[in-house]
Amino acid sequence: MIVLGIETSCDETSCALIDERFRIFSNAIYSQLEHEKYGGIVPEVASRQQIKKIYPIYRECLKSAGLAIDDIDAIAVTCGPGLIGSLLVGVNFAKGVAYATKKKIIGINHLEGHLCSSFLEHDDLKPPFISLIISGGHTLLIHVKDYCEYEILGQTRDDAAGEAYDKVAKLLGLGYPGGRKIDELARSGNPKFHKFPRATVRKDPLAFSFSGLKTAVVLFVRDKTTEFIAENLNHICASFQEAVVDMLATRCLRALDDLKLDKLVIGGGVAANRRLREFFGDAAKQRGFKLYYPSLELCTDNGAMIAAAGLIRLQRGESSDLTLDASAQLPLV
Repeated sequence: MIVLGIETSCDETSCALIDERFRIFSNAIYSQLEHEKYGGIVPEVASRQQIKKIYPIYRECLKSAGLAIDDIDAIAVTCGPGLIGSLLVGVNFAKGVAYATKKKIIGINHLEGHLCSSFLEHDDLKPPFISLIISGGHTLLIHVKDYCEYEILGQTRDDAAGEAYDKVAKLLGLGYPGGRKIDELARSGNPKFHKFPRATVRKDPLAFSFSGLKTAVVLFVRDKTTEFIAENLNHICASFQEAVVDMLATRCLRALDDLKLDKLVIGGGVAANRRLREFFGDAAKQRGFKLYYPSLELCTDNGAMIAAAGLIRLQRGESSDLTLDASAQLPLV
């Protein structure tokens, strides 16, 4: 079985082709740079770029794989959550191809795509396991009991981890997107330069909250001179990043202990963070659990992860029809 995956939930346009063994034939991705000057994603700009790029990316995907649409058995497409305008571009394009070619179609939750991205590179990965999804819009801790069987253990009560990175980067004058820039500066910084608070949610120890950390950075730099901030920028970034990683790790390790599981799977854009991988890598060696995460290309939004989630559901006999619609708010469970 060969599955075409289509992802247009935000500012990436991607089409990918995989087979029933999760082998990637091609994974074409276009990342919009137009939003940097605005300091964040502008939904109208994002959807207009999706319209311009979806067909060229689709053609690039087929050409790179050396396949034709007749070689494809089914189409998986992100139907939510995300920016509604961007989602509609992908969903309607997928429905058009499915109608014209009589191919099966299935709508996929974007978060499930991130969760399934590690299946593409780790043949030994099987449920049950704990999954941490961390991106610009989402932070969730999930008990994956079996394929397509999920229990959300904790999620953010306010800002997502990636959102906190972007807001702090903007505050520090680093521009957008900020996660990579903070991570790069933190490499030469002292994470113990300043102890930023690690928030906990009363009566919900596996939930996340990053808005207080963001506010703490604001208060810390508010009365500092521009010279002080410039001289210590790498230390501030390292201290902020250490707090984020610490909060993420605390919940993950507790979930592994509580459920007596020995596998942790990390996905989403923030999973590309150097310090996060380093921290969890050390913890895995010390505590004896197995750690899985995608390669850097598969951390960002991409069609291959949507194809992977679609493949699993198609093999279970699931599919959608041409009434499939997009939804900006689409819970995983």
